[in-house]
Amino acid sequence: MKIVGADVLITAPGRNYVTLKITTDEGLVGWGDATLNGRELAVASYLRDHICPQLIGRDAHQIEDTWQYLYKGAYWRRGPVTMTAIAAVDIALWDIKGKAAGLPVYQLLGGAARDGVMVYGHASGESLDEMLDDFAGYLDSGYRAVRAQCAIPGMDTVYGVHRGGAGLYEPASGHLPAEETWETGPYLRFAPRMLGAVRERFGFDVHLLHDVHHRLSPIEAGRLGKDLEEHRLFWMEDATPAEDQDAFRLIRQHTTTPLAVGEVFNSIWDCQQLITERLIDYIRTSVSHAGGISHLRKIFSLAELYGVRTGSHGAGDLSPVSFAAALHVDMAVPNFGIQEYMGHRAPAEEVFHTNWTFRNGLMHPGDAPGLGVEVDEDAAARFPYDPKFLPVNRRTDGSVHDW
Repeated sequence: MKIVGADVLITAPGRNYVTLKITTDEGLVGWGDATLNGRELAVASYLRDHICPQLIGRDAHQIEDTWQYLYKGAYWRRGPVTMTAIAAVDIALWDIKGKAAGLPVYQLLGGAARDGVMVYGHASGESLDEMLDDFAGYLDSGYRAVRAQCAIPGMDTVYGVHRGGAGLYEPASGHLPAEETWETGPYLRFAPRMLGAVRERFGFDVHLLHDVHHRLSPIEAGRLGKDLEEHRLFWMEDATPAEDQDAFRLIRQHTTTPLAVGEVFNSIWDCQQLITERLIDYIRTSVSHAGGISHLRKIFSLAELYGVRTGSHGAGDLSPVSFAAALHVDMAVPNFGIQEYMGHRAPAEEVFHTNWTFRNGLMHPGDAPGLGVEVDEDAAARFPYDPKFLPVNRRTDGSVHDW
């Protein structure tokens, strides 16, 4: 089965998404997600100008060979743009293989290791009461795990918090990123009180998560983790800038709060030390940013050997194609931990038609052949690209702070 077409679609049905379409000589079509939030056009160009021409004529069944060809065959390896582009090809080829076999992808990965995938939602608010009410809404909807974020008293803006009751905190349109103000001191004082309020109201039967967004030094992260131990978090996420793997050794020495990191990682080499030295408890690499299903399985297999569980990134800046691929991997790996599910805002459902289901806090990718997601190209054309950026953080003295 030969590849006869490889096309890139850029569409913005609520968010910007880059989608790869691979077509075979047998008429099968596979879809891959190539979205890199805030750098979408870089990946689109990498695919159109460099990768797509190399795909024509290749055997669509040779997924591993194609992955190695695109990775080892390029002198400039790794990095978010390259690995997101390779991921899109890999995901699309797994979609095609599933359709050719008449099976959902998770069956090709060894079959289901569980009945469903536990997901967590994002509760937040501009006040503590607002966040607690939002948290309650997720529990009422059947979630077993919820991430809690809240505006910090005395700070004008904090990323990860819904604004104006819209239920969204994604970046606004514009040709320049917004600049927000950050100070660590108020956050370190408020976070334990905020998460303590969650436990006081909802008890300990619900899994409670919190995201630090890479904003602390290692010793600050150790102090926060220790302060949060009484609240029994499921995990503390992205405590320090992720590229400094050795920093997690210091954090480990000061707290037993479980640690999660990895959504900005692109390869197994980015997290090798964290996993093999057991410096984290959950690895959060995502299928569309870490080389696709083929490479993500290698990361998760390494993690299994060292007792590290999975907790893949699943924000709204990953398309439904990516989320479906994540669910298929989640269903099959033995060391699954949890899956982020932020959802996709309207009108994404006009472009991406999905088969997954949610029940009692668990999601299932469905049993349609392949990934179970189809893309309406006519609908996609109605939503042109809309430039958007994540915000930049400055401290009150004007210096740039870690994102």
